[in-house]
Amino acid sequence: MKIDVALIHYPVCNKNKEIIGSAVTNLNLHDIARVSRTYAVDTFYVVTPFADQKELVREIIDHWQTGHGSTYNLDRKEAFSIIELVDDLEALYAATKKKWGEKPLTLATCAQKRPNQIGYAELRETLRKETPVLVLFGTASGMTQDLFEQVDAVLPPLGSVGRYNHLSVRSAVSIILDRLLGT
Repeated sequence: MKIDVALIHYPVCNKNKEIIGSAVTNLNLHDIARVSRTYAVDTFYVVTPFADQKELVREIIDHWQTGHGSTYNLDRKEAFSIIELVDDLEALYAATKKKWGEKPLTLATCAQKRPNQIGYAELRETLRKETPVLVLFGTASGMTQDLFEQVDAVLPPLGSVGRYNHLSVRSAVSIILDRLLGT
């Protein structure tokens, strides 16, 4: 299957719906790389334009790819091998189009219902047809309205038992990848 995931750190919204850039976290890199590799995601893109955040990502990747971590934990080395750092959405879209030879079907995720939804069953069928797919996951309080207007469709929000619906992004990635690619 031709699937990539991207963790968007800019542009995203804060709790006041202002456009911000969010901080990269070590836990997100580890957990999303591991679940992405487990479900045979081709590339896990980390999107941030900020020099200090890119340096942090590079240091963490280097530790697991060429540093002590590369010999200490081979499974983690393998998981980190699929991470690619890109500056912005334009670079993300260009990289995926170049890699697949065509523009992938680009999907956003959101904790709230949004227009233009595609169901998980329909997307599984699309993946079986070898159509390239790029799934965007937002950090902070979610992606911007402008970003939602750029995508081809939006995945339905993950259900919750009660009114509380505030999963970590790494949990959401795990659940969504299992719904799309799990047996």
